[in-house]
Parts: sequence; structure tokens; C-alpha cells
Amino acid sequence: MSLGVVMLVHDALDRAGQLVRHWAGHGCPVVIHVDKRVKRRAYASFVNDLADLENVRFCGRHKCEWGTWSLVAASQTASELMLKSFPEISHVILASGSCLPLRPIQEMQDYLANRPKTNFIESVTTEDVPWTVGGLDKERFTLRFPFSWKRHRSLFDAYVRLQRRLKFKRKIPVGLTPHLGSQWWCLTRQTLSDILNDPDREQYDTYFQKVWIPDESYYQTLVRQFSTNIESRSLTLSKFDYQGKPHIFYDDHLQLLRRSDCFVARKIWPQADKLYDSFLSDAASIMSGAEPNPGKIDRIFSKAVERRTRGRPGLYMQSRYPRMGFENGLTGSPYAVFEGFTEVFEDFDSWLERAVGGRVHGHLFAPERAEFSGGQSEFSGALTDNAALRDYDPRGFLTNLIWSTRGERQCFQFGPADNQKISWDMAKDPNAYISVVSGAWAVPLYHSKQNFSDIRRQAAKLQKIESDHLDILRSGYSRARIRIWTMAEFVQNPMEPLQLILDEIGGRMNTRLTEAPKMVELDGFGQFLQNLKNQGMQPYLMGDYPSGVDPVQTPRDTRKPYLIK
Repeated sequence: MSLGVVMLVHDALDRAGQLVRHWAGHGCPVVIHVDKRVKRRAYASFVNDLADLENVRFCGRHKCEWGTWSLVAASQTASELMLKSFPEISHVILASGSCLPLRPIQEMQDYLANRPKTNFIESVTTEDVPWTVGGLDKERFTLRFPFSWKRHRSLFDAYVRLQRRLKFKRKIPVGLTPHLGSQWWCLTRQTLSDILNDPDREQYDTYFQKVWIPDESYYQTLVRQFSTNIESRSLTLSKFDYQGKPHIFYDDHLQLLRRSDCFVARKIWPQADKLYDSFLSDAASIMSGAEPNPGKIDRIFSKAVERRTRGRPGLYMQSRYPRMGFENGLTGSPYAVFEGFTEVFEDFDSWLERAVGGRVHGHLFAPERAEFSGGQSEFSGALTDNAALRDYDPRGFLTNLIWSTRGERQCFQFGPADNQKISWDMAKDPNAYISVVSGAWAVPLYHSKQNFSDIRRQAAKLQKIESDHLDILRSGYSRARIRIWTMAEFVQNPMEPLQLILDEIGGRMNTRLTEAPKMVELDGFGQFLQNLKNQGMQPYLMGDYPSGVDPVQTPRDTRKPYLIK
């Protein structure tokens, strides 16, 4: 038997010529259709370069465009010339100028010789196709598509909406059941001849000229009219991403393509010299007798699709960044947020750094600047302490910080005086460990020397901000690990909360915590809260803080770190 190749070419003519010589040199007649948009001089040079091949023909040219009838017309013209010029062929395969044979041509000829009446074409009904992209499956057969989807997208969409509004539906020719499938088929001479010589072809052609992407439905539908010996699969390996765009194969896909055992693959990058040199050589067959099995590599493509659509946790790429909620996690690794601890303890940052062993920052979202660890003005990820730059995209700032410091635990302070735009992002981030001592913001006000009316005004403002923040943390959308203590309950026994926090975030201390940081002076703080109440403000976030005496009875001049004996 002999296999004929119908090749559609529109660019990379040098590679296409190399492929033509490979097919023709192994006994396969080739009929080439060159897109009419290829300039005359390039076309003439291409024809002249292949003039020495006796089993190569060039057919009439059509101006081809994706998703339009022109692609079907090109394959029809080339197929008609193939059947007329080479009566000895028994199968015809449709290929492109970027389709690379992966196995010796003789193996493919032997494979088809053992299946002389089998048509290899993916052909499934619209109900069974999971890969249609763009919301048009059945509608591509019942609506009209006179406008180019690529060149006139607005007209295309508007005309589709108009037809839907008018409930317009085209009549499918009697006897046809629309089928879809890959454009790349391999049909027997008899079946292809029956399709092209069908007395109703003019009617079918007129109908399919207004079907969307007819190259994936014309032959796939009509083959069911003339043959029952159909294997609904393509002999050409062709993979698509979630947007319906074809995967392009590069040199580093060499072993992947070999594992597929497929006869042909597309789409090959024109500069993939290693692929062309390897598969177009006359070396002995590597996969002699193997059944084509693209399923072997489906897992890899599935992972590629997942990486393309979801990306890596905490890493934003241009293709996903504008799509809120489409990211694969906000951040790339766990981090800890402390709210109210620096207000309650002296030198808390230093103590925490010793206990946790990670990087401890100050208030990263403070209004004046980002307080990086060690007072640095620049930090990993090309981040600066400039508040204006940070506040332009607080979410991006946090994401970049955590991604750029993967492997090192990051801790930072947060409070009601900080930029609150990051609150929802932290609350919804499963990587966040958030510990809150509510009402601790009042301690600096207590130690300030301001006029009490100013203190009261600031206290009311900060309490409102923290109350809203706590509502976010307690919402049903929160995914962070959140611990909240009122100041009253925290200062009664600070060791237990601190131990719990260190256990959760994985501190250095493997045994029970025996030392807490030194607590700030709180003598008279209860009376301070009572004074706020007397001025008409209700400081409720501190909990039931005693107004007469302080919860922790430690003389002012002899205060020591808490010790557990």
C-alpha cells in the first residue's frame, strides 16, 4: 500500500520543505497547499526547491484563516489533486508544515496496511466533547458565523448575541448528525473519495461554510455517512491547553515525544533543530511495532495545564495576575502576624526572633514606612520601605515578601494604625498565623503625654478600626489560623498563649516555655480605661479589665520576666 500526504503550509517554508523531502523520499506522494497569503516570491522559491521530486504536487491556493471554511476548502483542493494524481495510494493523511513524523515512515505504512479499511479520525457528537472552548458546541451548527473570530471579534460576538436574542436557528441538512474532532485525520482512499464526490456535496459545503471552525466538524461529520469502520482517534499527536491553543513542542520534549509512540506530532517549533535532526534521520526504529499511545504522556500535559492555570502557590505570573480569586494561594509559605504584642511587651521582636529562629519585622504596613528587620531600607524581592510604593499594591507587597523569603519563617507586627487594606488578604490566607491581643493599642496612649481629649478621640478611632479588623478575622471567609485574646485575659497569664503560639508556628524551643518577654508598665492602666469610660467612650475590646487594680501585681521598680518553676 501507499500513504499519501496532504500538507497545509503557511509559514516556515524551509522546515516544510525538509518535511516534504522526508515524506516523499520514503515513498509517500505529497500534495502541498500553500496559503495564498505567502508572498509570490517566497512561494515560487519554495516550488523551485522541490521541483526535483517527482511525487510532489502543488494545488490551487486559498487564503486561509483560522476557524473559517478556507481551511476545509484548502484540504478539499489538495485531496482532489491527490486522488487524481496518485491512483495507487490507499490512505491519505492530512498534515501541516509543522507536523513532524516521529517514527519511520515504513512503520506507519505497515500499520495502515494491516488496517486497509480503517479510517482514523476523531469523530464524536457534541454531547460527548469536553474540550469545546468559547461556549459554542451545538450552537456552532445552528447559528451563522459570517465574521472572523480573530479579525472581527466584536462583530462576531454581537452577531451571536443577536441570533440568540432572535432565537434564530439554522436547519442542519437532513441525515446529518454533527460530529466534532481533531482537524488531523487519516482516511482511506475510498472514504475520502466518497466525501468529495457526494452528489449532495454542494449542499453540505454551503451549510458548513457558515459553521464555526468547520475544519473540526466537516470531515468528522461526513465520514459517518460513508463508513462504519472508524477508529475515533487521530494518528497525529496534537495537544491543546485550557484555552484551546495548541501546545508547541521544543527540543526538550524529545524524550516525551518518543514515549508517546505516535506516528506524527504537531506543533513543532521551527527552530527545534534537535527534534528535526532526531526524527528525520534514517536511524533504526526506536519503537518498532508499538501501538500509538498518547495517553502515556497525558499526565504530563495535565500537570502543564494545572501549572498554566493555577501556577505555583504564592507566585503571580502575568497570565494569572489580573484574575482575582484565580490564584493558587495568596502566598508561598507560612508566616506569622502579631497584633498587640509589641504594645504589651518590651523588646518583643528580639525575644521572638530568639524563640522562633525566623526573620522578625516590625510593622510592615506602618503609615510612615515598612519596618523591615534590622531597620533595612531594602529587602528581598526588590522591596523598599517606601510606604507609597507598598500601599500602591499591599497584596503584591506581602506576596512578594513571602515568595522571596521561602525557607525562612517571616514574622511581623500589625495593628489598627497600619494600612488595613491587607486585612482581608491575610484573613483568607491559609499560610497566615495571626495572633491578636485586642485592645493593646491603648497601652501607648496610656503612656503618652497627650491631652486626654485627644487621647479619647484617637482611642475611639483605633477601636473602630480594630473592631472592623476583628470582624474580618472572625468571618466565614477566613482561612488563616487565628488566635484572639482580649488584653484582660492575656495579661493574667501570658505564658499559656505564648506557648500555644510557639507550638503552632514551630519555634526553636522544643520544651515548655520558661521565660516570657518583659511586660511593659501597666500600673494605673485600669484606671486609664475607667477614665475613658467617664469621658463617654466604651473601651470594650480590652475585655473585663479591672479598673481599680492591675491584673499583674508587680512592683514598678522590681518587674522581672515571668518564670515558671
